[in-house]
Amino acid sequence: MSPAQGAPPQAHGPTRFGAFIAPYHRLGGNPALQLRRDLSLVEHLDGLGYEEAWIGEHHSAGMEIIASPEVFIAAAAERTRRIRLGTGVSSLPYHQPLMLADRIALLDHLTMGRVMLGTGPGQLPSDAFMMGIDPMRQRDMMAESVAALVPLLRGEVVTAKTGWFTLDEARVQLAPFTPGGVEIAVASTISPSGAVLGGRYGLSLLSLAASDPSGYEALMPNWKVYERTSGEHGHVPDRSRWRLVAPMHIAETRERARAEAAWGVLDLVHYIEQLSGMTMPWGKTAESAVEQWTAEGFPTFGRAVIGTPDDAIEAIEALAVKTGGFGTFLLLGHNCADPAATRRSYELFAEHVVPHFRGLNAGRTASLSWANANNERFIGALKQSVTAAFEKHGQVLADATSEEK
Repeated sequence: MSPAQGAPPQAHGPTRFGAFIAPYHRLGGNPALQLRRDLSLVEHLDGLGYEEAWIGEHHSAGMEIIASPEVFIAAAAERTRRIRLGTGVSSLPYHQPLMLADRIALLDHLTMGRVMLGTGPGQLPSDAFMMGIDPMRQRDMMAESVAALVPLLRGEVVTAKTGWFTLDEARVQLAPFTPGGVEIAVASTISPSGAVLGGRYGLSLLSLAASDPSGYEALMPNWKVYERTSGEHGHVPDRSRWRLVAPMHIAETRERARAEAAWGVLDLVHYIEQLSGMTMPWGKTAESAVEQWTAEGFPTFGRAVIGTPDDAIEAIEALAVKTGGFGTFLLLGHNCADPAATRRSYELFAEHVVPHFRGLNAGRTASLSWANANNERFIGALKQSVTAAFEKHGQVLADATSEEK
């Protein structure tokens, strides 16, 4: 499908791929079936060769209905074989650090080393409000939690006292399943707070809004903050551990992709309107919403790529150029298309986009080019061998033909 299918990967392009599943589910659906489809999707991604699936944590507003990514990951781990499973992200102010560290350590063993801990301050103010947490305190609380989580998951003993938790010679009973321990990633969107925290503790960076206009422009400033802070604390910043998240839906044609995305885009628009208290003038029809979604953001494709595998390749290459390189691209699970079309989109991405960036067909293309360049020599040798065979066995063939007559 892609004209560049056999070409080697572009410089600095990602070599790992996955999905970031909040999830977003329309209010009119059956939540039990929606969650079962989420599990089935992760199983499908595992079969398609995706490396990662990140699962969100939310407690209010009705659409993002996974309250415990750890519980979901435990269920998904039993359905899958190789895909890594991350909390995307655990809202640290909502959890006593030792309890969260213990659950992650347990998952580390249940998944046999496939779990990742994504960390953030908490996205929905309504979640924090129900627990009496001041949104202005959430980032400070997150920093205090990370300061405890990192040594806990390394097997160290931690004593600490903050305004909201106390640890007294706290320790996790289970040693890490693998020597490297559990990978910890910190969410980074627009503000540099996540980049500072990640650099301070040598954590991976998870850029959640890579295609949003503000998030797109913040990519390089935040990476520079991450690099500088990493150096100040004795850590080496590693671009292969940088993950970017952006929404995409692809089909065989742009027209089909847009039609499929129109199926549920107004549910997402309604959700944004209800959370923000604003009415979006472009949210009257599905067609206008899709048009707006692809109108502005990172170059050419807007906030989302709604198009073909070639469009996805072009957009990811633009992100690689913008950032100077990153390791993993995560498709945001927006659920705007129906389940069948969504699964098909992931299939097309795995079939046509992933090989481009990994250079999986470079050897095949080179082999065909070599055969083509030498076809006269090869065909000539083949003809000579056939002639020689006839000369050697011609009498046997003539005798056999004669006997048949």
